Amino acid sequence: IDFFFDCFGDRVLMDSIEVEAHMAAIAEVVRSVDPDLLLVQEIDINSRRADFIDQLQLLLDETSLNYAAYASQWRADYVPSDGLGAIDSGSAILSRWPLRDAERVALPLRSDQDGLTRYFYLRRNYVRARVDVPEHDALWVVNVHTDAYGKDGTKKRQIDLFTEEMQRLSAEDALVIGGGDLNAIPPGSVDVGPFEDSVCEDIEFRTDDYGEELDWLDELYASFSPAISLETYAADNTLHHTHTVDGRGFWNRKLDYLFTNGVWRSQSAKTLQSLDVGGYDTMPLSDHAPVLATLELP
Repeated sequence: IDFFFDCFGDRVLMDSIEVEAHMAAIAEVVRSVDPDLLLVQEIDINSRRADFIDQLQLLLDETSLNYAAYASQWRADYVPSDGLGAIDSGSAILSRWPLRDAERVALPLRSDQDGLTRYFYLRRNYVRARVDVPEHDALWVVNVHTDAYGKDGTKKRQIDLFTEEMQRLSAEDALVIGGGDLNAIPPGSVDVGPFEDSVCEDIEFRTDDYGEELDWLDELYASFSPAISLETYAADNTLHHTHTVDGRGFWNRKLDYLFTNGVWRSQSAKTLQSLDVGGYDTMPLSDHAPVLATLELP
């Protein structure tokens, strides 16, 4: 919908028909890919804006994924802004196999907000869980969604802590997959200068200059194997853009990633920018395109 957060319209709340139709299309996309693991961000489980439909439970009911670990990122009994009301939205790991030792780990809050705004604002985190893959050693999965609009370096601190968690698990000889929405573009990207992350006039919804962030993912790329290598990305980066704020139907930057200390199967990595499933064009289903890759198990 033309949602007010993206400054494309005045809509704030969806009705149940909209939510159910939209989620049915997303579930069909997931079934068509048939992943063993799925990392999602900004999924609502008890929000007025989604007519209080539990989107996570719907995915569990409508796909072959049987287990989930959820961590709230934005939860409040009532958000007065624009009539948003109650909200419980966050990130989740969904799995074909049992998840154990799941934990929500809080990330630093922004320091450039007044106390009232911070009270109602998102509380960024990553969620981690151990996956009991049959006949294999345990696999750890870490799902993160870092800050978008802070102007105080919070995003970099959050990315660094996510990287350190991946490194810690790797040092314990665990097999690790980490990924999510890092709200940062890859190292080596062209310095685009002022790269507005929103069409909003309000400066609160404009990100830092992306040109200042071109080295923020260096440590991740140096320590782990990305699903989409920098060489592949550089060859034609438009094929691997995963986000849009344009609203006209094209992707314009890469913000979403998968990393591992293991080995990705050759030629398995894809950015699903467009997919026709059951008559649905998947471009309108989200403002982020999913990244897909297959891990070779030892």
